[in-house]
Amino acid sequence: MTSEQVKARARDLGFDLCGIARARKLDPARFDRWTSNDWDAKLSYVRERRAERLDPSRLVNGALSVIVVAASYAPGPQDPEPITGELSIARYARGRDYHNVILKPARKLAAWLRSFGAQVYCEVDTGAVLEKAWAQEAGIGWIGKNGCLINERLGSWLLLGALVTDAALEPDAPHPDRCGECALCIPACPTDAIPEPRYVDARKCIACHTIEHRDPIPPELAARFEGRLFGCDACQDVCPWNRRAPPATLVPLRARTPSLAVDDLLALTQAEARRRFEGTPLLRAGRDGLVRTALAIAPRTPELRARSAQLMDDPAPGVAAEAHRIRGHHTQ
Repeated sequence: MTSEQVKARARDLGFDLCGIARARKLDPARFDRWTSNDWDAKLSYVRERRAERLDPSRLVNGALSVIVVAASYAPGPQDPEPITGELSIARYARGRDYHNVILKPARKLAAWLRSFGAQVYCEVDTGAVLEKAWAQEAGIGWIGKNGCLINERLGSWLLLGALVTDAALEPDAPHPDRCGECALCIPACPTDAIPEPRYVDARKCIACHTIEHRDPIPPELAARFEGRLFGCDACQDVCPWNRRAPPATLVPLRARTPSLAVDDLLALTQAEARRRFEGTPLLRAGRDGLVRTALAIAPRTPELRARSAQLMDDPAPGVAAEAHRIRGHHTQ
């Protein structure tokens, strides 16, 4: 088994990019700076596996290589754009759940490696691997000032997977930084969530509040969401490297659902949410998260105030809190 064979197999499985890094302990400075400033919003799943994230040998005994694969979800001319006046969702979340789409071929690549007798740890986004750090080490791209991985050809519309293995493979050279003097992404962030280049403060990040958190959204932040219901593409939309990115080719990742209507969301039941969003990233937030966010960011119309009255006793604490906030503001 050679590095070229691994990359050829990855291409056959549909990945746009594949790179290989030498497995080693990563410098903890960047990760620790992020967490020491609480820019990770103290997310438990981020901190609890710190040692494994920084040392791949804790995942695979005798680890020698880290293989990073990437698939593009760049927009194409046939992709629908968000409807004006509706709540928008991030581009990656408009199609099938990428965790499943990417994990299936990644696992096939892992099985192929194991057929050569290699040990393999395989994950897509949910494991104890710093994918972007390894992607830069593997020559796929560099971590931009917005914290996203950027590839010269495909931009930052990339979804990553990582495989740690004890197979001895020829590594690629780390990718140099290509942001240069450009910093368009930093002021483009609606909530000022990029405190300094290459760091994102999750406590202010729209994606974190709309996907990870279930508590009420701070009103001073919600007022700046600009209709973003699930995730945010603001820093990627202004990135010059994305202007030249070709349309994605992996069909299940293509965008299909550009936006959602406020009235429809506020009437959602748990069963309807499962039926409508099964197999999509939106199920991560679920009915409760989507309704909570819709209440927090929708225009304060008479219709919204009337609908919020019906949600003040909602069993979801976040939904009830946002409904009470709307009614309390109206009666003041």
